[in-house]
Amino acid sequence: MRVLLVEDDKKAAALLARGLGEEGFVVDIAGSAEDGEEKAFVADYDLIVLDWMLPGKDGLSLCSQLRARGVATPILMLTARDALSDRVSGLNAGADDYLTKPFAFEELLARARALLRRSELTRPTILGIDDLSLDPLTQRVTRAGAVLNLTQKEYAILHMLLRYAGEVVSRARLAEQVWKADLLAIDNLIDAHMSNLRRKVDAPGARGLIHTVRGRGFRLTSEEDQGA
Repeated sequence: MRVLLVEDDKKAAALLARGLGEEGFVVDIAGSAEDGEEKAFVADYDLIVLDWMLPGKDGLSLCSQLRARGVATPILMLTARDALSDRVSGLNAGADDYLTKPFAFEELLARARALLRRSELTRPTILGIDDLSLDPLTQRVTRAGAVLNLTQKEYAILHMLLRYAGEVVSRARLAEQVWKADLLAIDNLIDAHMSNLRRKVDAPGARGLIHTVRGRGFRLTSEEDQGA
């Protein structure tokens, strides 16, 4: 799970990031609302942990702006404000949960996991584009009704491409999420698995769905990719 932590206190941010990292999360840190806003639109996160008190634009404003621009990522608001009116303001701005400082790391972790579980329940069960379909529960993949027999890595790649259909998925991101390794260590493996996956998904006579975006990565789309 990937977390965006927006916190201007460097020491507090480092401690939280280390704790979440030890629990298996990948954490990106933003030291201001502006930095957090940029990161939230450049990368895809499973959770945003957002401090209310930030230099310049505060966390409440950032939360409102993210929601106004369609970002549905669960947001856990951190603040020293404990008045009922403040909690109401945070929730009305679009925060999904509210944690008052000081707090125990165990409580933050429990709240984060609860938000992630809730988010998982709202995700579509079946992923698909055009006549390609993937069922995450059974791991059954079909194209035009025909079952595709994929290896574990091919399935993981396709699942990621489908989850972010229409978006460019970089080689580095595939390396991190599918192989849990550095890109330099498995770059050739990505090409080999992608080539095999293409032969199965984009069989002769079928509309091409997997596109290479030169210098950036790969995109799954039913539209012809002008960047390919």
